[in-house]
Amino acid sequence: MSRVRTVLAMRTRQGCEEQFEAAWLTVAQEIRSLDGCLHQDLVRDADDPRSYLVISDWADRERLDAFGRSAHRDRLLTIIRELRESAQRHTYQVLHSVAGEPGEGR
Repeated sequence: MSRVRTVLAMRTRQGCEEQFEAAWLTVAQEIRSLDGCLHQDLVRDADDPRSYLVISDWADRERLDAFGRSAHRDRLLTIIRELRESAQRHTYQVLHSVAGEPGEGR
């Protein structure tokens, strides 16, 4: 099986940005220890501070799906459901990755 990447786009409720970020970080610390979890990022839109992407890499679809049925996912949703206005998730198969060249600014 090949690596998969999920991209979850979320918009927080007005005034919930800091609480959302703190909640995500707390739960992400637990999720990172799960079998198959390779990497997680939380990024905020530079032009809209209420819009976020949660980007996660998993070893394969089976382990991502196992996370989707886990208590960790339920806990994450319980925490962030009250803080978000909207959410949309997509899952992608990672085909190729190219790292940047080492140099200035890195």
